[in-house]
Amino acid sequence: METAQMPAFTPEAAVEQFGDTVFRAAFGLVKNPQDAEDIAQEVFLNLVRHAPQFDSAEHQKAWLLRCTINRCKSHFRSAWVRRSAPLDEHLSTPFTPAENTVLDAVAALPMKYRQVIYLHYIEGYSTAEIAALLGLKQNTVLSQLSRGRALLKDTLKGDF
Repeated sequence: METAQMPAFTPEAAVEQFGDTVFRAAFGLVKNPQDAEDIAQEVFLNLVRHAPQFDSAEHQKAWLLRCTINRCKSHFRSAWVRRSAPLDEHLSTPFTPAENTVLDAVAALPMKYRQVIYLHYIEGYSTAEIAALLGLKQNTVLSQLSRGRALLKDTLKGDF
């Protein structure tokens, strides 16, 4: 009689499979590649330190994204970030000018709208999944998506 074995979720496999996703999520929220790299490293260090058990790859991805969002929130609460001004330099990004305009508009949104818009439109999560990830009610996520889209519409009205 064979027993079903849980797949092995090693940190190395997690970095290989979800490293880009974690980095993109962090970059989408903090808008600084160096800070996004630091946050991604901290997220994977937490994975190694805590060694949680996962039911599936989707469960692991959700855990990593939740940790990334929490770490980004902590980043914005830090005294260093609140007291320092970013350098005004334009880093080359692999996006078209139109995509950069949209990404800049998303980056200008308040965090609560930015995170739900990122998770819904870029990562492809449903509102129910976002609610579970963020510990919110689904109606709250729907309201935040609606308000975020309205803000984006007002911001981007002249550009498109």
